[in-house]
Amino acid sequence: MATDELVKTTTGIAHHGAERLPSVEIDSFNIEMKDEDGFLGDRASKGAFREILERWRKPLRKTGEDPFGKEPSENISKKTLDAMLIGDDTEASAVVHSAIEEFAQELAYVTRRFLKTKAWAKTERIVVGGGFRDSRLGELAIARTDMILKAEEFKIDLQPIRHHPDEAGLIGALHLAPSWIFEAHDSILAVDIGGTNIRCGLVETNWKKAKDLSKAGVVKSELWRHADDEPTREGAVKRLTKMLKGLITEAESEGFKLAPFIGIACPGVINADGSIEKGAQNLPGNWESSKFNLPASLIEGIPQIGEHDTAILMHNDGVVQGLSEVPFMQDVDRWGVLTIGTGLGNARFTNRRKESNGKDRDSAEGAGKKKSKGDKSDKE
Repeated sequence: MATDELVKTTTGIAHHGAERLPSVEIDSFNIEMKDEDGFLGDRASKGAFREILERWRKPLRKTGEDPFGKEPSENISKKTLDAMLIGDDTEASAVVHSAIEEFAQELAYVTRRFLKTKAWAKTERIVVGGGFRDSRLGELAIARTDMILKAEEFKIDLQPIRHHPDEAGLIGALHLAPSWIFEAHDSILAVDIGGTNIRCGLVETNWKKAKDLSKAGVVKSELWRHADDEPTREGAVKRLTKMLKGLITEAESEGFKLAPFIGIACPGVINADGSIEKGAQNLPGNWESSKFNLPASLIEGIPQIGEHDTAILMHNDGVVQGLSEVPFMQDVDRWGVLTIGTGLGNARFTNRRKESNGKDRDSAEGAGKKKSKGDKSDKE
């Protein structure tokens, strides 16, 4: 099947990994910058925080006074660390606070480097998502980073992503859909694929209450920890198809007007035909193979939703998580997202303004100049 034919078959709308979406231009995503120590993102990842915590525990361990005992730093839950922050053990609290401060300095350094790239110039606000954000210690680290940057006179606001990180990647998929979806339907299917989990959700638009999708929410979701099962690539697609079919059945039985549209958030650089160029190394099997196409595979398993042909649009997971913030970013022009997880996801957006006659200021969807997609051009 020719590329153009495949794009049409699997989307019927914009292309996968599109630089222009209905609400925003995507100026860059998945940029991998390096310094003398390696990839910058590794300095502000979930693992980086655990390494910092471990360094602060070492001096106490030598004197036998480590408040965390023998528990490895990577195994201590965020819930436990949050409790330590406000607990009676001042030494434990001090260790966590110290780790937060050092991590904030690293996050500020990485953010500074992003802001100095051409793609991130004139950024006014950054939202921080990913699993790390879902904790008190994560919120404190983000707030402290914001203070550090403001003290250095960066005119930037850094804030936690509004929705729970587990739901942001599903809600953001609404902003991949064309506007006609919302006029006749009240919900879509969304998929958020990660290195550990695959999450599927039924997302209600609540478009009649708020046409900017600010009232959208996840009605039902299903989680599969594929990392525990270690499936083959084909086994993962089969399980994902089954999960989506289950949600379709539930949506129909509960009276939802489900759109014939599936939005997918997936790690890596997504090509226009739905193949993955790079960045999918943590997924089960080889997802970067030229012979594999997730949207096309799902179309085979779910050719129709209701009485209509299924349309699928896939984009980078950091981009989609960031898109959940579109309704709340209308007071700025340029904004970005950083997602703190196994690595550091990143994307920068420019809002597309509507003219008074309701038409976009720019030309039709899908046009536009080439953007920075995970290239190495911003390495310094």
